[in-house]
Formats: sequence, C-alpha cells, structure tokens
Amino acid sequence: MPELVSHPHTPSRVSRAVTVNATLTVDAKLSLHYELHGAVARMNIPAPAPARIGWKLWRHTCCELFVRSEGAEPYHEFNFSPSGEWAAYAFSGYRQGRSLTDERLNPQVAIESQPERLDLYALVDLGRLSPSYRKARLRLGLAVILEEETGGYSYWALRHAPGKPDFHHQDAFALVLE
Repeated sequence: MPELVSHPHTPSRVSRAVTVNATLTVDAKLSLHYELHGAVARMNIPAPAPARIGWKLWRHTCCELFVRSEGAEPYHEFNFSPSGEWAAYAFSGYRQGRSLTDERLNPQVAIESQPERLDLYALVDLGRLSPSYRKARLRLGLAVILEEETGGYSYWALRHAPGKPDFHHQDAFALVLE
C-alpha cells in the first residue's frame, strides 16, 4: 500500500501513518482503501450521515482522489467523508471546475473504525466520470485532510508540490495506473 506523507508545514500530532490502496477493476471502477493510523479518538471524524452529496467536506477529516488521463489537462476530484457523504468535481484546468450533482456517481463510502486505525473504502465508476478513463493511462493524486481534536489540520499526499498544501497541483498526480 502506498504511504502518504504529511506536508512538512502541517505535521500531525495524532496520526503516525496514512496509506492508500488503489486498484482498477475489470469494469473500469477504481477501488480505494484509505488507512489512517494513529489515535482515532483524537481525530475529528464527522458523525455518520446518509450517503449523499455533501459540500465543503474538506473542512473536516476527508479522503480525496484526483484523476486525469496521462497528458491531459482536465481532471476530476472526489472527496470522501467518513460520515458517508461525498462530493465530485470536474475541472477543465488547474482549479477551474464545477461540482457534479449526479447521484449515480455515489462511491459507496464505507468505514471501519478501531482505536488505532480508521479505514475508509470507496468505489469510483471512472467510466461514468469520463468514458476516456476506461482505456487511458491514468494519473492519480491521493490525499487525506486530517482534522485533529485541537482544530489543527495535517495534509497528507503521495507527493506535495512546493509551498503550501495543494492537491490540485500537477506534481500531486503521482500514481500511474494502466
């Protein structure tokens, strides 16, 4: 499982590791399994809610996916909240995007929580996001925003761009899937 790294400007006081496994299925779906290791009781985890489209989920603990075809400028973003809420976005270029409100994009978020580990599972239908994703070489950005009980945040990603945390930066699309 690839391990995410905490942004150097936002170290975590409650998480010792974050990992993500991303697997393509035969029917062009992306199966994701995020593991947040550490003192779960000291993480601000949103309360369970109905599976539905949420807004500004990144203001609290959430897992994120960014996906684009190799060499393409347009990309998509998914936010997965431990509450069960989710959000999807389509971008034509760097941070130039809009929310997607198609309920059929529901990534079926599931959670398992233990004292020292929080697991989040999601299943993204890439073909529904963009038919080109079915056969393309994909670049993924995998990230986690972790809100601590103190109100502080740590930002985790496969790779961080220079400067402040920015998961939309092209350098953050660090995993290649074929």
